[in-house]
Amino acid sequence: MTTIPADTVALRDYERRFHERVPPAIAAYVAGYAADGLTQRDNRVAFDRLRLLPRALADLSQPSARTELFGQPLDYPILIAPTAWHRLVHADGELATVHAASLARTWMTVSTQASVTLEDIARAAATTLWFQLYLQPRREDTLTLVRRAEQAGYQAIVLTIDAVVSGIRNVEQRAGFRLPDGIGAVNLAGFAPPAPVDASQGSPVFRQMLRDAPTWRDVAWLCSQTVLPVLVKGLLHPADVVPALDAGVSGIVVSNHGGRTLDGVPATIDALPAVVRAVDGAVPVLLDGGIRRGTDIVKAIALGARAVMVGQPVLHALAVGGVPGVAHMLTVLQTELEVAMALLGCARLAALPGTVLPRAG
Repeated sequence: MTTIPADTVALRDYERRFHERVPPAIAAYVAGYAADGLTQRDNRVAFDRLRLLPRALADLSQPSARTELFGQPLDYPILIAPTAWHRLVHADGELATVHAASLARTWMTVSTQASVTLEDIARAAATTLWFQLYLQPRREDTLTLVRRAEQAGYQAIVLTIDAVVSGIRNVEQRAGFRLPDGIGAVNLAGFAPPAPVDASQGSPVFRQMLRDAPTWRDVAWLCSQTVLPVLVKGLLHPADVVPALDAGVSGIVVSNHGGRTLDGVPATIDALPAVVRAVDGAVPVLLDGGIRRGTDIVKAIALGARAVMVGQPVLHALAVGGVPGVAHMLTVLQTELEVAMALLGCARLAALPGTVLPRAG
């Protein structure tokens, strides 16, 4: 039975223990960042710059951190973000994660690059599941994934739009990360492999990797092919909101891929307010990136997010404590959120707007 160290009381403790326990190459993949890590660091620094202003002696007689998404009640505004290959850090992989999510009453977003099939994860789940999708070079392969998710009972499709090519991840390169034998993107089994990149024909990026790069037309096509709500994940620029809404999306996830694709883009909490203004209530807006405390969730909700997604901390906790670790980590976030709401004088999430002080200058 996995024992969580007694001094593991916050998400940063799980992160510290993760680096003590996980082989350096795997740690470089899980915790890595694009280029110099400016965006990944800023995801945290931007939260830390924000200050909260509580109200005193508020009526807290009927408190609740509940919200709803697409007509379904959500006990806490926290979802597990899509991350690949959980079997890198735990033998049961995503099966352990979904069990912990179920125990903690937390919805889980399953990655296209999961190391367990989406059907097996669904059979093990006692919580709501969303499916994260990368558009495949062949539309028939994309539809195969969507139909499998529908048939397995997933409740939404989360389309990642900020990774038309992989970022420059020098940390992984220096560590020599390679997927171990027996671990891979099992949901893509049977699909035609990507065509090899031929650098002799000009730029390998522009002439090869971008030949299947999707556009908003592909998003509109996807929305027309499924009855499930489609959210786009990776939107940062408010000018992209109208094309997204015109394509038929049902939700937007403000995300910079955890700082793992393009370095130097804004922290998600900094990008959030402009996107929320552009959306103007048309669809729910979620935030992904940098969440490490319940007060971070408060700040995101106060600035217009309906809920947040948590990615790296799930893998930290999975590596350190397995199912109990992930369940404990999620419970820590839930408890910190409730404590912050109580101390701010906010009995409901709807009371949080206005609790974040404007930044000076």
